[in-house]
Amino acid sequence: MSAVEEVVEEAVDVPALRAWLVAHGVPGVDEVDTAPGGGTTHRRHVRGTRPVEVVLPTDGPPRLRARDATGLALLRRWLGLDHDPAAAAAALADDPVLGPLVRARPHVRVPGTPDPFEAAVNVVLGQHVSLAAGRVFAGRLVAAHGVVCPGGRPDDRPGTRRVVGPSPEALAAVDPEALRAAVGITGGRARTLVALARVVLDGLDLAPQPDPARRAVTRAALLALPGVGPWTADLVAMRCLRDPDVFLPGDLVLRKALGGVTAREAAAAAQAWAPHRSLAVVHLWTHHALDPR
Repeated sequence: MSAVEEVVEEAVDVPALRAWLVAHGVPGVDEVDTAPGGGTTHRRHVRGTRPVEVVLPTDGPPRLRARDATGLALLRRWLGLDHDPAAAAAALADDPVLGPLVRARPHVRVPGTPDPFEAAVNVVLGQHVSLAAGRVFAGRLVAAHGVVCPGGRPDDRPGTRRVVGPSPEALAAVDPEALRAAVGITGGRARTLVALARVVLDGLDLAPQPDPARRAVTRAALLALPGVGPWTADLVAMRCLRDPDVFLPGDLVLRKALGGVTAREAAAAAQAWAPHRSLAVVHLWTHHALDPR
């Protein structure tokens, strides 16, 4: 079956998006090819939809390729095309802190994820470590418990086999001690991963949720898990549930971006950015950590 392709018509900050995808890429899952001119092609599998591909050129709009319309829809969510940032950018443009960042990059979007369970697992792996260290742990998890998928490209050209992370069923059955040894994480974090998989199997839905009340219920269920605090639950809410008004006051990068403030001071400052705090988070991360100019 041949691939279907979509040329993105919405305005997108391609350098910022490229920086996000590269920084969050999981070894063994995400493949990145860089062209001589600097453009990139990002390939991966998504559970249930087979291969997908994002082309980010340096001189044109992004292009999406997948096996079918379902795959294209997941790619659009991954790139943040499911949320138009125009209204939020206009609301933040005059803010003394965020205004200069938003005016300089008005088309930055809040990326989502094509696989909410995989993203939630990677959020747990990133607790209390750098983004790079979290990627190392995610790569080890995939190497130990990932699922090999046939066919490396959306159009089924011959290529290396690709891998996705473990399913909730597989991860729920793993012994936490064996998981700790294979991935190199703490015993507590291994138990959190297993608990997360089990609660998802029991019916916790991590898919995008437009209803704020239902998002709150999901967040409360996450906070009830051992080893899950506000940072983890809120980052899952932003990337998986697609909550547009999430801030992470305990995040070290955000606190540094705001001048080395405390978590309490960061939370107080972010009140001015409601109800667009998720976009504020991505602007601060982009400028101060992912793609500084």
